Amino acid sequence: MASTEPYHSPPSSPKASKVDPVLRNALRYTISAKEYKTLHEYLVTRSPTGLRKRAPPPAKVDALSRASDDRNAAAIRASLRVFIASQIGLQIWDLITTRLLARGPTKAAEFVYNAMDNEGWFRNKPWWWGSWMLMPLATGQLLHAFVYDRDCFPKAYGDFILSHTPNYLQRRPRSYPPSLPWPEPNKIVDSLAEMSRLHWPPFTSPILFPNIPSPLPSSLASIAPITDPAHPSIPHLSCALLHPRNPSCSSTFLTYIVTAFPPLAKFFAIIFALFSLPRYKAFLSSPAKELNSLAKRILRMTLFITMAIGTSWGSICLFANLLPRNFLPTQRWFLGGFLGGLWGFVERKGGRANFLYSVRLSIDSAWKVGKKRGWWKGVRGGDLGVFVAGLMVINAVYERDAAAVQGSLVRKGLGFLRGEGLVDRVDKEVSKGDEVERKGQ
Repeated sequence: MASTEPYHSPPSSPKASKVDPVLRNALRYTISAKEYKTLHEYLVTRSPTGLRKRAPPPAKVDALSRASDDRNAAAIRASLRVFIASQIGLQIWDLITTRLLARGPTKAAEFVYNAMDNEGWFRNKPWWWGSWMLMPLATGQLLHAFVYDRDCFPKAYGDFILSHTPNYLQRRPRSYPPSLPWPEPNKIVDSLAEMSRLHWPPFTSPILFPNIPSPLPSSLASIAPITDPAHPSIPHLSCALLHPRNPSCSSTFLTYIVTAFPPLAKFFAIIFALFSLPRYKAFLSSPAKELNSLAKRILRMTLFITMAIGTSWGSICLFANLLPRNFLPTQRWFLGGFLGGLWGFVERKGGRANFLYSVRLSIDSAWKVGKKRGWWKGVRGGDLGVFVAGLMVINAVYERDAAAVQGSLVRKGLGFLRGEGLVDRVDKEVSKGDEVERKGQ
């Protein structure tokens, strides 16, 4: 009588169970025989014929698992799964705390503003009113944190700024001997922070005064390779560090604009072109109109970012020439970032998402700076509480005015959480209105 079992009994001969030791150990310590049988039934048997032939049958895996140290293998399997599950859980929690929890309050405030705007609270607002007005405050705080509390500053944001500052951060010359030290960009920024603490000392040129043994303060000795050969007519040490070969601050600023604009334009052209791919039908129907609109977006964003970064760096020279040394020595960084953020006016019509993103980064950075300096203490579970409060506000806004919650996907997610299904209430209300209008006709 033929056996009804789907697989043959495991071979009794030791020779029959000989397999590659690496494969044997990999199977024993990662998956049990029962789990492999299930995997083989549902996955391997539905794979191509070649893969199916190379996969060991469940009977062989079952034979491999029957060893004297099977309990050790089971313990190792369990520990590996606990470790992997813990890592995945921590990554998910980190994603929630750094992305969702940080966005919750800001999104709630945004949707409340949208609801108030829809109800006519800002009916008589001036033409220049908009979300771009948040940008100066955000960039002011971010620049101050970048200089003094870089560990509380978003690294990707800082790397982008440093990589698009060609004139103000002096890189090591190719001809400079590799054995000699040269300050890295972050060290240059740290030196600027130290200058502000020293109330912006003047520049003493070693070329004009070669007999002075230490023309630099001891805490700034690392920038000597840049400042020692600087132009003798430069009056301020900060200017000697930022543009040592050019004594003109205004000329350096204009050179920066000319140098930084083309690569940034190329960068944003690629980004916006990729974002425009889903709208390819509009490009095919009206290519001239869509290309013109795309070019305007690229130019506006490039101008905004170029001038924001350049103005923030150029403000160091501006304040050094206009303000006394002891007047707001450390607060100048906030003022410089504030001036740079004013260029958000250029992108006021299409930059709302970028402005709100910068605001979220600024709020997160300010919170970290405050905790670091002891201005406030974190509350256990406080970030989750803030997220829940933000979600409550968003839900209340959604209940009152669903159109104030921007994004069809967001509205569908809220509807799903409320038990309404994956339905966009705005589209549903529009469809009902069209149906009522047709019946009225």
